[in-house]
Amino acid sequence: MLPEKIKCFNVILASASPRRKQLLEGLDIHFTQSALSDMDESYPQNLGKFEIPVYLAEKKSKAYPHPLAPKDVLITADTIVWLNNEAINKPEGFEDAVRILKLLSGNTHEVITGVCIRSASLSHSFFAHSEVSFNGLSDQEINYYVNKYAPYDKAGAYGIQEWIGYIGISEIRGSYFNVMGLPVQRLYNELNQFVDKLINSSQND
Repeated sequence: MLPEKIKCFNVILASASPRRKQLLEGLDIHFTQSALSDMDESYPQNLGKFEIPVYLAEKKSKAYPHPLAPKDVLITADTIVWLNNEAINKPEGFEDAVRILKLLSGNTHEVITGVCIRSASLSHSFFAHSEVSFNGLSDQEINYYVNKYAPYDKAGAYGIQEWIGYIGISEIRGSYFNVMGLPVQRLYNELNQFVDKLINSSQND
């Protein structure tokens, strides 16, 4: 079981996100959180929608400023919102957040999270995919949400766990936690396999 076998490792969540911290805590594993400094989140324009968040998660992993000790396991993640064949980034301000939410209103979009797990000797990346359908949102509802919740640090300009998720989302296909920013069900399985490889590797040395 993961909470037992991972006790001898130093798990590091390289993210400033309180949501990702909360979600990782739900796996009952001990970890430390280390915020990365501001990073250029650009990516090659020829990448597909599933490749973009994986590329950015790996970019964040490489940007971690400290060398990894043999028992360190570093986790980085990046989430994008995909609509009409393009990535919807974090809003640049109030007007941009309103514009994005008007695009999402009455539509179904995709949420894709890339995750990179890395040790001093191994690296593994994966992605999780969900589809989210919004009811039609009124201008009053959109303005209320942006004014009160200031979703400027969120891809797609919304947090599913906030008011707008309660009143606006009609259907989710895939992991709810993935939409929050960390697909913990998939991460649990991937971490299990990753730790097994580290344990087997150390026993064979």
